[in-house]
Amino acid sequence: MSARVVGVGNPFRGDDAAGLAVARRLAAEGYDAIERDGEPAALVDALGGEQALVVVDAVRSGAPPGTLVRWDASAQAVPLPPFRGSTHALGLAEAIELARTLRRLAPRVVVYGIEGEDFGAGERLTPAALRGVEEAVEAVRGELQRLAGEEGGRCTSGR
Repeated sequence: MSARVVGVGNPFRGDDAAGLAVARRLAAEGYDAIERDGEPAALVDALGGEQALVVVDAVRSGAPPGTLVRWDASAQAVPLPPFRGSTHALGLAEAIELARTLRRLAPRVVVYGIEGEDFGAGERLTPAALRGVEEAVEAVRGELQRLAGEEGGRCTSGR
């Protein structure tokens, strides 16, 4: 099954760029990975057109900074609170549900959230968010391998 990684974030709001950092790392390794800044139309468009997606974004859930969480959004809604506090124009949870309503959501969608610490102005990730990015890169690689194994298909990968 072909799968794409979508990193979501704002590169100028500290830890909100964590999803972008994951996408950049995976793209450099040859994976099909794109970045989106949360602009509503582009984000909804990025959620379709593939058999499977792995989406990565920063979250604010109250968990310790750097914590990685996973949701399977294929059959159920992504919880709003962690993604509602986004610095994007449209939160990821809302974008997923809008794409689902418009019947533009990929059939298989897995979402990873990296708990942020500092969403203030600036282009640096905190050490906790950097640890979360490292953990997310490993987790997403594993997710892509699992998706590649589904239905005997293969995901696009440089490895």
